[in-house]
Amino acid sequence: MRPDTQRPEWVESLEADLNDRCDEIRPVSGGDIADSYRVDLASGDRLFAKVYSGGPPGIGEAESKGLEWLREVDALRVPAVYGHGLDWLALEWIEPARPHTDFADRLGSGLARLHRQSRTAFGFDEDNWIGSLPQSNAQRASWDSFYAECRLRPLQRRAESAGTLSREVIRLLDEVIETMPERVGPSEAPSRLHGDLWSGNLMIDESGSPCLIDPAVYAGHREVDLAMMKLFGGFGRRVFDAYQEAFPLSPGSSERVDLYQVYPLLVHVCLFGASYVDRLEHALRAALDRK
Repeated sequence: MRPDTQRPEWVESLEADLNDRCDEIRPVSGGDIADSYRVDLASGDRLFAKVYSGGPPGIGEAESKGLEWLREVDALRVPAVYGHGLDWLALEWIEPARPHTDFADRLGSGLARLHRQSRTAFGFDEDNWIGSLPQSNAQRASWDSFYAECRLRPLQRRAESAGTLSREVIRLLDEVIETMPERVGPSEAPSRLHGDLWSGNLMIDESGSPCLIDPAVYAGHREVDLAMMKLFGGFGRRVFDAYQEAFPLSPGSSERVDLYQVYPLLVHVCLFGASYVDRLEHALRAALDRK
């Protein structure tokens, strides 16, 4: 987009917010719920802009707060926020590169440092989104209550209303939720979570180091981030070994992976439909230790 072309409202809003002019705007790949752009400013800076066309109101502001919350901890690189509007978010430009030889160690130990930053309650200061789905962050003192009532139950209701779940899957979900206290493992302090940590939300920056993007943050059980990382692959074993060396997991953690994959699988059922229901049912049966 050249300076003499008609400017969308988000461009005018960004320019006013940054007190700078967009000299060139080019579409780039990235994001399911937003259009992405490389923005070259008259000042010489280069930004990454996300534009949420038709997205939930306030999603850009929520993402900016999540990024800043993760940046408070000197654990892993997180893009700096330059500004945001009603339907856009401007971040520092990260130039992708090949991973450094110790990339896996940096990621595993860095994630452990992030998770060591404990909070007083499970949840977050305000609600946000995971993808385009609302995510309740009402703060609770117990993890079993938070995971059951703020994570699983709302998406169960959504999927039921859409007619996506079978009676058997609904029954299994009800059983998991009703017996949650006996399934979540030893008590732990709430950790700072990325909240949507699959391989697509991890970048390799210009130094070959890991960089976290597109979070759905809250304070929760750290095994949730690790279970999400194992759901669709993309993370080598060394990442998890480095994490374990830096911040050992509680006994029985491997037996809870399926339990903590139920939430992202419910997210996928709600976003993408019945193709994920069989995998959800498998996770529920495994969480209940039933074949």
